[in-house]
Amino acid sequence: MTNKKYNVLILIGRFEPEHNAHLEIMNRAKLLANKLIIIVGSANQPRTYKNPFTFEERKRMITESTRGMLDSEFSVTIEQNTDSIYNDQAWASRVQAIVANHTATTDRVGIIGHKKDMSSSYLDMFPQWDLEEVELIEPLNATDIRDLYFRQDVNMNFIKNVVTRTTFEFLDQFKNTKEYKQIIRERDFVINYKKQYAGLPYPPIFSTADCCVVQSGHILMIQRRAEPGRGLWALPGGYVNAKTDKSVEDAALRELREETGIKVPIPVLRGSIKINKVFDAIDRSPRGRIITHAFLIQLPDGDLPKVKGSDDAARARWIPISDIKSDVCFEDHWEIISTLVGLG
Repeated sequence: MTNKKYNVLILIGRFEPEHNAHLEIMNRAKLLANKLIIIVGSANQPRTYKNPFTFEERKRMITESTRGMLDSEFSVTIEQNTDSIYNDQAWASRVQAIVANHTATTDRVGIIGHKKDMSSSYLDMFPQWDLEEVELIEPLNATDIRDLYFRQDVNMNFIKNVVTRTTFEFLDQFKNTKEYKQIIRERDFVINYKKQYAGLPYPPIFSTADCCVVQSGHILMIQRRAEPGRGLWALPGGYVNAKTDKSVEDAALRELREETGIKVPIPVLRGSIKINKVFDAIDRSPRGRIITHAFLIQLPDGDLPKVKGSDDAARARWIPISDIKSDVCFEDHWEIISTLVGLG
């Protein structure tokens, strides 16, 4: 076996979608290491404009694109990692566990990537591995490709020039699916939504309030009626009314009653609040900077109160905690629930 600089190199990315610059980094990794571990982020997410493809779809893109570079002296392993936007250390710990599972303690390990902006700050989170930094290979990135791809007047001839042949074949087929059309509808909604405040001197910051109501091992959730996230499950909540809501807590309880019709008196709901926590990740919503205040309401165990979806909710339902999955939850609501009740 050829003596290379590393036994193992790590490549972390979302690959939404995988494109030519990714493949060039993988080819460089082959010259430097015997094994490349590719960790695909943002796994187990609902389809959105930012995260349109499942982990299995992205794994297939990478597998097909790298098939020709595999030989007796170079292998590629593809693993997944979920997001933890409120807990960087949990995310990093999962990366470390993945790498440990595929390496020996005597291996020389490095991490390869390009520091393009704040989204690449993860490269500095692993000082135990040497950093193999690469220059900007080409200015077009996955965000640009999504911008060109998810539109009514998509130019597939241009897309063909910036992705591998097998990835292009996947994208060409995917644009005929209902999922592709739904992503375009959601993207168009967000674009039109932002036009409302495009002329302001500074981007606005919005305040919302959400309720995480827990009873007898269930969480009360609503299914969204409209874009964005139509059909996804969310915590009942909404915008703080600047004129009528005396407090963020009042806004949360008002939205809870409006969206679920829960027949628990307001004083009981208010008295059952156990935690009030702010969730303010800068990119938690594609609509803009939205800071939400989430309230954990713990009701006494017993029969679940009747609920019915109304207002912005197509349905309201008590869901067993074990049945709540991240790939059907709206925006960061899975992480809000995880933080408040220890889900996941």
